[in-house]
This record gives sequence, C-alpha cells and structure tokens, in this order.
Amino acid sequence: MTGRPFFYPEFLALPQPLMPHATASWLVDNTSLAFNQISEFCGLHILEVQAIADDTAATKLTGRDPVRAHELTMEEIEKGQANPDYRLKMLKGPDQVRRTKGPRYTPLSKRQDKPDGIAWLVRNHPELSDGQIGRLIGTTRTTIAAIRDRTHWNMANITPKDPVTLGLTSQRELDAAVAKAQKAAGTTAPGDEHFEEDRQALIDELRAERERHVRDAEAALAAAEAGEVPAADEIVPGIRDPFKR
Repeated sequence: MTGRPFFYPEFLALPQPLMPHATASWLVDNTSLAFNQISEFCGLHILEVQAIADDTAATKLTGRDPVRAHELTMEEIEKGQANPDYRLKMLKGPDQVRRTKGPRYTPLSKRQDKPDGIAWLVRNHPELSDGQIGRLIGTTRTTIAAIRDRTHWNMANITPKDPVTLGLTSQRELDAAVAKAQKAAGTTAPGDEHFEEDRQALIDELRAERERHVRDAEAALAAAEAGEVPAADEIVPGIRDPFKR
C-alpha cells in the first residue's frame, strides 16, 4: 500500500537520514524514484513528499545528497528506479551525537537560577568544595568564589534557594555529594536518636509478642495431648477466640 505514514510498526526500526526533508528534496530533483519509495526511506508521509515535489511545502528546502553523506549508494538508487516496489536500504544510520566532557548543561530558562542555588549550597552545605558545587550546578569556580565572598555583581538580588527545587540538580546527586564531602572531612550526617530508640523498642515488642505466641501454642499443644477440654471462649486450650467478647 502506498502512502503509508512512517509510524507504521514495520518502519519504526528502520534508520532514517539525518535531514529527511532535505534528503527527500534531493531525491525528488535528482532521481526518478517513486514518491512512496522516497517517503519510506526518509520516514515522511507521502503527502509531504508530494508537497516538496510541487514546491508547495511550507519552507523552501535545499537538497542534501545522501550519496555524499554516505547514507545511500548510486547502486541502491538504480535498483529503486528499476523496480518501483523496491525499498531502499540505508548504507548506515546517522552518527549519534555524543556529549563531550564539560560543565553540566542547564536550559536557558533556568540559568538565571544558578546563583540562588549556589548561595543555598554555600550556606547550608559549607563542607562542599567549589568543584563539587560546580559539578552539581554546572557553573564555574569564579562564580562560586564571588558568591562566597559576596562580591558577585548581582549579590543584592541573590536569594538562596534549594537547587533541587529549582531543577538544577537531583536529590540523589546532592545527597551523594554531601555524603562524599562529609566522609572526606571525617564527619557524618547527624542521626535521629529518637527514631533509633523507637525502632529498637518496636523490635523488642514484636520479639516479645512472638515468644509469647510460641509459649501459648506449646501450652495449647500440651493441653490437647493431655485431653483437657478448652473453655467456651478458647479455640484450643490456652488460645482464646479473639472474636468472642
């Protein structure tokens, strides 16, 4: 069936040109391939290819040669021109763009929040080094030092705010950095003593209750072997029915 859109399941795994519209424009101008062949190869709807061929597309496109881009060979194009049902095969998929090492990328909409996040870290986590803060927020040591020394050009308008709330870093990354800094300084995060006491008390209570149930079960088993008749509110000797009052 011609004119099937690219999101049909059989097309999902196919690699597509890096610039599909520009590639389709070049194929329309320089080959006699059918529109459905071009649309399937470029991952476009056949009506988009038709618009490119009729010069009715929303924007004027400059063709991109897929042969020079090593995405298609002339032999593959000739096979497609000889057989309208032939599906073009890409020579290789486009190279994935890999991020190089460097400061953490921060969207433009959040960059003005960086000084607030730095000020919060400097105030609440003095154990963090400038390098750790720089990696968390994605900023420079010069900016951090200026905020520490209160010589930043916009210091009057800086309000300390949690960088996790601002979306500049994650809570997991912040906790890991703080733990690493505390370990390097030979300190540990303060624990909640009341929580530990309550936890131990609960463990002791559960252990005592389990031991009591074991004793009751052993007593009931001994009574049953002795032939004792349980009371009216007992399921077996020594174990009362919890639903009878």
